[in-house]
Amino acid sequence: MGNYVARAEIDVEAPRRTVWRVLTTNGRHPEIMFGAEVRSDWRIGSPIVWRGTWEGRSFEDHGRVIELEDREEPWRIVLTHFSPLSGEPDVPENYHTLRFELDEIPGGTHVTLDQDNNPTAEAARHSRENWVTMLEGVRAVSERGD
Repeated sequence: MGNYVARAEIDVEAPRRTVWRVLTTNGRHPEIMFGAEVRSDWRIGSPIVWRGTWEGRSFEDHGRVIELEDREEPWRIVLTHFSPLSGEPDVPENYHTLRFELDEIPGGTHVTLDQDNNPTAEAARHSRENWVTMLEGVRAVSERGD
């Protein structure tokens, strides 16, 4: 079993603080995480839950906030993530780490998302496709200013 990393990147025509707010605000946006509702108090060590429906199946993914870098200007958030839809047991070795990094660029923000712990290159490609879709939603919401 490997540890392949899925990387998704996108440029957003919005300030870093706006993108940060979209990533760390509770509630639901149809464009983000397949319409899931997200809940957390956004403190290190706190739980995070994503609830929704995907392909007609209800899901409740969960994890923890393990890193927040937002002292002067927000730029990194790291979360653990587990999806029961994976069919795998809910044990630490089946969790992914999601690392979002927000870099200021001319006219906006470059967002990089890395997801570790993919068992194969094919699994990493599939995860990357899902995360690209999610980041496109983050871009849409951020650029609208919701």
